[in-house]
Amino acid sequence: MGFVTASKKDFEKTERKNLAPYAVKSSQSQGREFPETEDLTRSAFQRDRDRIIHSKPFRRLSGKTQVFVATYGDHFRDRLTHTLEVAQIARDLARNLKLNEDLVEAIALAHDLGHTPFGHAGEIALDKIMRKFGLSFEHNEQSKRIVEKLEKQFPNFDGLNLTHEVRQGLAKHQTIYDQNDKKIEGKTLEAQVADIADEIAYHNHDLDDGLRSKLFNFKDLQRLALWKEAEKKVYKKYGEISDPVILRHRIVSQIFSFMAENVLKTAARNKGRTVCFSADFGRSVKQLRQFLWNKMYNSPQVKKHSRRGQKIIEKLFQKLYKNPKLMPKSFWGRMTVTGSSAILSPSYRVALATVVKDYVAGCTDAYAEKILNS
Repeated sequence: MGFVTASKKDFEKTERKNLAPYAVKSSQSQGREFPETEDLTRSAFQRDRDRIIHSKPFRRLSGKTQVFVATYGDHFRDRLTHTLEVAQIARDLARNLKLNEDLVEAIALAHDLGHTPFGHAGEIALDKIMRKFGLSFEHNEQSKRIVEKLEKQFPNFDGLNLTHEVRQGLAKHQTIYDQNDKKIEGKTLEAQVADIADEIAYHNHDLDDGLRSKLFNFKDLQRLALWKEAEKKVYKKYGEISDPVILRHRIVSQIFSFMAENVLKTAARNKGRTVCFSADFGRSVKQLRQFLWNKMYNSPQVKKHSRRGQKIIEKLFQKLYKNPKLMPKSFWGRMTVTGSSAILSPSYRVALATVVKDYVAGCTDAYAEKILNS
């Protein structure tokens, strides 16, 4: 008896049968900017996911800081492991909510493609530089720019030519951490799932990494409502746990479960309108977030490395802006100059700053430092 293989039409039929009425169906996608022949075995969003995973910016995420630089140790999250955790959480939530898992996964995998080296400190540094040219830098916008323009894999168009729904999810991606409570309207439920998965991921893995780094301890955390509730449940389930590493894993895992369960229950009450934490639970999450800001993100240990990363980005930008041909020709070759006066024009300076920004944002931590010192 031979294998029975599934086709794209089979996947689309399964979606129509099993997904919620308000879920995005791949067969109803608004399509791609540049028409392409459809794949026989993969849905549109599965195809997007694969293009993202096989892109160079995705591979570079493994060399970009999340919070702790590589010198801290081997077990701290980097930007790639963060991305994988977000995708895993997002798929689980989407599956339980009967939303489109493939769309959610594609958005989650691409959401940080545009992130700078050296974490959010690098993003702040690059934004400060670009504002001198009347522009700005925001990693979510850069992620969209990468998949629409910068990645080169096809002979007849720039970018990855992803579906409208994935690109919209990137354009409208936000978390409280990223955008300071700025409200973005018109998001699909799948995009909302990617956002909340991002929040769940960084709250929990930063809590885990913060304990591992000894920036805070169990006693510090016992002031937090979420920690106290999770600790109580863990002790009830397992009894006393003498090994602090095992205890850390179990309590963080329990907080993760609390967050996921609250999102699912709240979404069910909202009847397919929004995906978020409940108001009461959200206050407990905010308390945890403020704790992480105070004890971790603004700690002298983290800020020391953040300042160093920002200086590297500032110096590297200046070096490349003055000497564009230090970049690959695929970057500086975008600059067309006719006459010496063109080099001094405001439009040229803005265009050059944009090219340098694209290059610097794409660097890994180690490569940025290497180019600066070469």
